[in-house]
Amino acid sequence: MPEFAASTVHMKAPEDAVSLPVRAPEADLRAWAAEAAARRVGPDGDPKLLTALAAELREAAADSRERGPVTALSYVPEPRLGELARIELSALVADDTYPSLSVELLRSYLAAPTADSYRPPEAELCTLPAGPAVRVRHAYVRDVGRDGLGTIMETCAYGIRADETWALVLLTSWQAPTRTDALCELTDELARTVRVTA
Repeated sequence: MPEFAASTVHMKAPEDAVSLPVRAPEADLRAWAAEAAARRVGPDGDPKLLTALAAELREAAADSRERGPVTALSYVPEPRLGELARIELSALVADDTYPSLSVELLRSYLAAPTADSYRPPEAELCTLPAGPAVRVRHAYVRDVGRDGLGTIMETCAYGIRADETWALVLLTSWQAPTRTDALCELTDELARTVRVTA
């Protein structure tokens, strides 16, 4: 069992976030999504909106489950617009290849440019209540069509070193360029709420 399994990780969730059932593989995503959409929209919501939001939440939960985060949230401040951003908190554990985790290693991991990078990642070191960290902003081109055009996916991530054996990665991702500043600020606020207790 990894060392971090004995620790408890806390993070404050935004008011307009829906917690995705990523740690409950037995959950019926269709039933869960219908209930979650009804809670977010309200009991008297437009049936078409309820159906559309339920489908989006179901897809978000299935997508996040594939990565196995500690927790995942769908940020839905305006239900009629659907999911604005996805927020995931994941754990990284030291292994034979990387027996010790450092902030520099987290920076190298999170700020490595890829073939999909839209612009070079921006990284800066910082200190959070949960430990030393690195903040990385990145943008990718996704779903490129035959015309060569694609969608810009932006991310703001924090790599937080809990100790030398494990770390946390807080990642917010979105496709709404007009909300970039607000979503980066939201990620900054969330990072400051992360706590690790034994």
